[in-house]
Amino acid sequence: MAQKRVLDPVDRVSEVIFGVLMAMTFIGAVSVGSEDLEVRTALAAALGCNVAWGLVDGIMYVVAQLTQRTREQSPQGKRARLGGDDWRGAFEVFLLVTASTFPLVVPFLIFDRLAPALLGSRLVALVMLFLGGWLLARYAGGNRWLAGAGMSAVGALLVGALMALGG
Repeated sequence: MAQKRVLDPVDRVSEVIFGVLMAMTFIGAVSVGSEDLEVRTALAAALGCNVAWGLVDGIMYVVAQLTQRTREQSPQGKRARLGGDDWRGAFEVFLLVTASTFPLVVPFLIFDRLAPALLGSRLVALVMLFLGGWLLARYAGGNRWLAGAGMSAVGALLVGALMALGG
């Protein structure tokens, strides 16, 4: 018998989108500070960033679960408890945010120069954002092409804004 998923489809896709945006922001910030950015530096920076944020996001998932469970309790004074699904959900969040980094660093492994590697990474990010929008629309019963294009556009604007703000 298959184990039920802890995170719903919207949560899973949202965590990947979050991871893509975090990695793109960090790769962009590191590349601004170093014109001769090495592949290992970009890989370590993006992965380190998303591991850290995956950990933070996973912990916040547990905090949110505990807060909600405490709020829903009828008898006051009784302690809310975390279960295995809560910890599994936190681990899933961590994995999704962390794993979303890897496609974005592949161009840094292919290209020797920074400019084509950054362009390739940004194109991969736009494709991943498009797929995220597509999957959300499929789940919701909406227009997949419009949602995919919209998510790519919003992602491009967010990354641009984040980079302009120094991130």
